[in-house]
Amino acid sequence: MLRQDPEIAGVLLGESARQSDGLQLIAAENFTSPAVLAALGSPLGNKYAEGYPGARHHGGCEIVDLAERIAVERAKALFGAEHANVQSHSGSSAVLAAYAALLRPGDTVLAMSLPHGGHLTHGSPANFSGRWFDFAGYGVDEETGLLDYDAIRELARARRPKAIVCGSISYPRHIDYAAFRDIADETGAYLIADVAHPLGLIAGGAAPSPVPYAHVVCGTTHKVLRGPRGGLILCGERLAERIDRAVFPFTQGGAQMNAVAAKAVAFAEAATPAFAGYAHQVVANARALAEALAGQGLTITTGGTDTHLITADPAPLGMDARTARGRLAAAGIVLDTCALPCEDEPAARRTGIRLGTAAVTTQGMGEDEMAAIAGLMAAALREEGAAARAATVTLVHAFPPYPDQG
Repeated sequence: MLRQDPEIAGVLLGESARQSDGLQLIAAENFTSPAVLAALGSPLGNKYAEGYPGARHHGGCEIVDLAERIAVERAKALFGAEHANVQSHSGSSAVLAAYAALLRPGDTVLAMSLPHGGHLTHGSPANFSGRWFDFAGYGVDEETGLLDYDAIRELARARRPKAIVCGSISYPRHIDYAAFRDIADETGAYLIADVAHPLGLIAGGAAPSPVPYAHVVCGTTHKVLRGPRGGLILCGERLAERIDRAVFPFTQGGAQMNAVAAKAVAFAEAATPAFAGYAHQVVANARALAEALAGQGLTITTGGTDTHLITADPAPLGMDARTARGRLAAAGIVLDTCALPCEDEPAARRTGIRLGTAAVTTQGMGEDEMAAIAGLMAAALREEGAAARAATVTLVHAFPPYPDQG
């Protein structure tokens, strides 16, 4: 690679160094296993495979058919689902396919509003969802930061949606899927669970599963699940054909067979006792980090977390979220900003910081390291950047993401 394309080789080496020299606290990121990376870089990426196993639109798919069948069976077993579609290129395309299977343009959909933590596919006017469907947004109680299921029920009764979406990119507590299904049944709506963030916790038994309650479950195979970037859809047999047709040929073309094989590898890894231990440690680390950050003066939304996610307000330290993110980045601590519970008027919107513990847990860090990370973050926010940067490098070098590679 260095000889053939030194320019791109430099990019690859630079990104590898960046990941190894800083704290990767973006909640949507993780470090995949070498086996997943090997599948992604395999010759399966050369194969065009429109359609499904046994019914492809190209010849020569006998081998890749086997990879997809393995991935499907592993996903079904891992999540206890009757049907799995493993072809979605991303979480957004998985949600698009779910909408395409169940809805028609103009239908009413309930989902968490963006100012309260909803995803772009939950009705953003900049996204296909907001342009094609009539979204009504629900939110959280602004005092507690928790979902108000009574308010959601009243909204559903008033709007009579065709579908209700439960899921968020920044809600750190478990969702009551049974309550959502009760609301959906009462109002004649489909229930779509968008579990892109907690899917890995669900696989490891560290979070409740929506599979027994939702008509369709959409997720991503990266994040806590620690697989390749891509999407996954789970449903019952009754909706299987509609979901498959919504993925191909309605919303996307040929499957990325290298990614499908990598998903199969990740599903097998997630079915092990070691992964279950990992998933529970992710949650333990998030709770420890949230408690330590509160001790450093940040306001932790909802008072804590049940998942890998932490959302916090740095205002008590005298700064906004963008300033906090910049100071942390200068210290080698990478995380995101997010919406905080507020009124829907743009002038009232506030932002906080969002971080997660999936990647650092993969590196082998535990609760003691979470306390150290909180201290490093506090030092960076106090503009002790040089000292915090040096201490960050020392910490992460003790926990390399790929120790066998030196």
